[in-house]
Formats: sequence, structure tokens, C-alpha cells
Amino acid sequence: MSTLSPAAVAAATPTDRNRVVDLLRVAALSVVVLGHWLVAVVVVRDGALETGAVLDRATWTHPLTWVFQVMPVFFLVGGYANGLSWRRARQRGDGATDWLRARLCRLLVPVVPLLLLWVGLVLVADAAGVDRAALRTASQVALVPTWFLAAYVVVCALAPLTLRLWERHGWASVVVALALGGVVDVVSLTVGPWWVGFANYVVVWGAVHQLGYAWLDGRVGGTRRRLGLAAVGGAGLVTLVALAPYPVSMIGLDGAAVNNSYPTRVTLGFLGLLQAGVVLAAEPVLRRVTARDRVWWLTVVLGRRMMSVYLWHLTVMVLLVGAAMLLGGPGLGVEPLSGVWWATRPLWWGVLAVATAGVVALVGAAEDVRPAAGPSGAWRPVAATVLGCGGLGVMAARGLVGTDGLSWWWALLPLAGVALLSGRTAGRAARPAWR
Repeated sequence: MSTLSPAAVAAATPTDRNRVVDLLRVAALSVVVLGHWLVAVVVVRDGALETGAVLDRATWTHPLTWVFQVMPVFFLVGGYANGLSWRRARQRGDGATDWLRARLCRLLVPVVPLLLLWVGLVLVADAAGVDRAALRTASQVALVPTWFLAAYVVVCALAPLTLRLWERHGWASVVVALALGGVVDVVSLTVGPWWVGFANYVVVWGAVHQLGYAWLDGRVGGTRRRLGLAAVGGAGLVTLVALAPYPVSMIGLDGAAVNNSYPTRVTLGFLGLLQAGVVLAAEPVLRRVTARDRVWWLTVVLGRRMMSVYLWHLTVMVLLVGAAMLLGGPGLGVEPLSGVWWATRPLWWGVLAVATAGVVALVGAAEDVRPAAGPSGAWRPVAATVLGCGGLGVMAARGLVGTDGLSWWWALLPLAGVALLSGRTAGRAARPAWR
């Protein structure tokens, strides 16, 4: 596909495709990848590796997370894409089971190579006597991206239901979801238990997902209305941060009493309103940008492998840091947040980008796998959702090494979910992804 000329790719793209959706998806995941590489603080002092995060060392960066915490944009795009896809499936007479099976396959199959690698690494490294604390940190950092996948899998599984809610109740479904997210936070932060807050991985991100339906149906048309949506989100976010115990940073902080992202808080729902309003106000400009053949070609090329880039970018970073330590720590001696450190960040990005591209070239074909056509019980996608979400969620929180020993078997849950989705056979995508 990448060998086709920009003009050929543009000509093969349906005229009714909203190219801005694809552009925002690629842009959002790119920002996440570059952001993760930037905030990671890795330095060698006296032969010992020290790790941390920029956000924990420099409070002046916290307001910047209102721009760089872009997962709300991805859920906005997901709502648009899932709503369009499910409606087309209904028109063809396809059932929710087959639609969900195909959707989950696209999300869960790409994670299989990553999990197999880390299970193998953990078992081999532990047998070789590698410190388990180091293994726990490495696997936890590398598998952080799976938190998003766990939440998105559930939101996608509920798309037929949430789209029906949108079609019947419109904006009320968004308002009620945000209100419910606030109630969940109150319970979690006061009477407890604190883990009640994990319900907002579905409630709050589901509310942002509803905004994608509004975009799809033209219910947030016009620049004035879109900027109004951004103003509502911004006002709500400022109010919550100023009057409630929510921190300024929209990305989790180590040791913070309250985090906005672990578990997800209602603040991220209002951040979703803010960001949705801003990017939708820019849609006319973005349409003109994506109308250029070269821009669209690049969007298509990156888009076909963006999930693999997202899943593997921290694994690549962890492995490169590990390899550097084995060689004595070259390149890891620069003092974090110093002028030299900031000046070398583009070089850091470049090295990681090249290495990630190489890895994705090897494993990216997993994104093209689709379930074979054929009968499939409704229990399969439901079970795959539970297994995938459960396993990925636990691994995102603790990696594959717990305080009480190895816990690699959590990886078996999403792998079992993929096996259920595959059925008897699995096939490759029959046509280019941009179609």
C-alpha cells in the first residue's frame, strides 16, 4: 500500500470519507507516543539507573497536560467511527455479534505479539536471576498503553447500546453520563471504596465517545456552537480544579492523593468537551489540509500501523534503556531537565522512532488480521471483552511481576479472548484499510 503514489491513494479513497477523522486519530496517538518519550526521566548516576517523570519534577508542566493529554480526542474519533460502522452494519443486516467480533479483533489481535514477547522476557530474565523489582518496573512501564485499550474495548463493546441512547436522547445522554461520572467520583473520594472510581473508565470515556456521535450526526455544527462546547468544557474543568480536590495535571502523578487519570475522573470528561470543541472548530481547516494528496497519503500510511506504534513504543524505550545499561549507560548521563537534556530530546525521539519503526515493520501485520466469516455465538465477543479488558487492565496497573512474585498469567486472559474471536480460522484484510 505504501508503494502507491499519493495521487493513487487519494483516488482510491471514497469521496464521502471524512479524512479529518483519520488525521485526528493519527495525530492523537502520535502526541501520546512523543509525550511518553518526553516525560520519561531516565538517568545513570554512579552506575545506577534512576527513573522518574518530568511531571513529578517540574510542576510548571502540569497546565500543559490540558493540551497534551489527548486521549479524549481518540475517544471522540472512536465515537464517530464506531457510530458510522455500526449503522452501516445495521443497513447490511449484520448483527451486533458479528460487528463486535470484527471490531474487537482489530483491537486485540495487535496486542498478541507484545504479550508473547513480555511473557517470554519475564520468564527468561527471572530464570537468569534478574532482579524482580527491575522486571516489575520494566514490564509495568512497557505495558502502560494497555490501560487505554482495556477502556476502549469496553466502550466499543457497548457502542450498539450507547448509539441507541444517543439516537433516542441526544445530548441528554452526554449530560447524564457526566453527572454520573461526578457521582462516581464523590463516592470514590469520600465514603469509598476508592476502586469505585474505575467505573469512570466506562462512564466518563463513554460520555466523550457520545460526542463522536454528535459530530457524526451534525449536532454540533457551526464554529460558534463548537467554540461554545469548548467554553463549557473549559469552564467546568477550571471550576473542578479550583474548587474540588482534582489536581491541575490531567496525567497521573506519582504519589498524588488524587489523580485525574488513575482511575479516570470526571475532569477528563470536561477536558473532552474542551478538546472536542477546539478540534471541531478547526475541522474546516483540517479538511483543506487532508485534501492535499501528500498529507492524506502520509495519514493513510501512518494510520495503518498506528496501533502497533502505540502498543510498542514504550517497550522499545525500555529495551533500548536496558541495552544501554548493559553497555555502561551511554547517552543516559545527561542531567534531567537541564538545557542539554532538553536540547537532546529531538535526538532521543529520533532514535526511539527509528527503533520503533523497525519493530512495527516486523509485527505490524497483526493489524491486518480479521476474523473469518462464519457463525459465531454471541457469547464469544462478550467473553472476549471481559477477558481482554480484565487482563489488559491488570497488566497496565502492575505489569507482569507483582510484589509477591511473577504474574505473567494475566497475559493469558486477552490471549484467550483473541482465540475466542478467531473461531476456526482467521484471515487477512481483503482490501486496503483506507477503503
